[in-house]
Amino acid sequence: MIFSSPRHPAPISLALFFACAGPAQAAIREKIVKLPVRVAGPDGAPYSQEITLTMVYDDARKKSPFLVLNHGRSGDPQERRNYGRAVFKMQSRYFVERGFAVFMPTRIGYGVSEGPDLENSGPCSSKDYPTANSAAIAQISAAIRYAKSQPEVDGSRGVILGQSVGGFTTIGTAAENIPGVKVAINFAGGAGGDPKGRPWNPCQPERIAQTYASYGAKAKVQTLWLYSANDAYWGPEHPKKWVAAYTERGGKAEFVPLPAYGSDGHATFAKNQTVWQPPVEAFLKKNGF
Repeated sequence: MIFSSPRHPAPISLALFFACAGPAQAAIREKIVKLPVRVAGPDGAPYSQEITLTMVYDDARKKSPFLVLNHGRSGDPQERRNYGRAVFKMQSRYFVERGFAVFMPTRIGYGVSEGPDLENSGPCSSKDYPTANSAAIAQISAAIRYAKSQPEVDGSRGVILGQSVGGFTTIGTAAENIPGVKVAINFAGGAGGDPKGRPWNPCQPERIAQTYASYGAKAKVQTLWLYSANDAYWGPEHPKKWVAAYTERGGKAEFVPLPAYGSDGHATFAKNQTVWQPPVEAFLKKNGF
């Protein structure tokens, strides 16, 4: 699969700045920080460590709305260990060029953040999606609070966005109704998929629907859901049932079916940007960005 903190985070332990500037182009800079987070483990016990958070922004802007971009989850433990750092280079630059400061957390159990796998939802026959999502939601919330504290950021205007499991947990974070978060965007969100072993047939899709419904009962913000017609993880029908479960409980959602891409449309966010950019831009404009 493509892939609660203290009030004042620890000082930056690692920082990297680079500029990509042309004659008529301001500098786009990258900053890497270590952000302390506190989450509940699978057994409910508190767990604390630092995660790596990458910020990309345009230094010519005094204040930018924030966008927190969340990665997915591989089912392979080795791939999660080898993930590296969440950067989404093309996508983050695209959003920076449209006025945002972008924040990309690498969650616990992935790549440079390391740590235990707190997002394991259990065997396919007995999935516990809400508990698995809770650790990711806590870390995304911590990234939002950090983003809002930055001098380059307008903390009253923000977006959360995620792909795959990151989209599922983005909708879960939207249900936290964090001040300043105005909209949430879900790209191919879900969990329990296996495109090789069970194409179009994720583990217990009805439990995914129930989890989305529980988020819809609480969330106040507008959301955008985008799924490709040939997503090998979910297929074309499950996402429609998930968004219906979300809206039936009161969630506000706009569903956009995207065309098939290659052999697996799950890669659309990463590899077929021209398809999703128009509906995303229209949604953001409609909601004041």
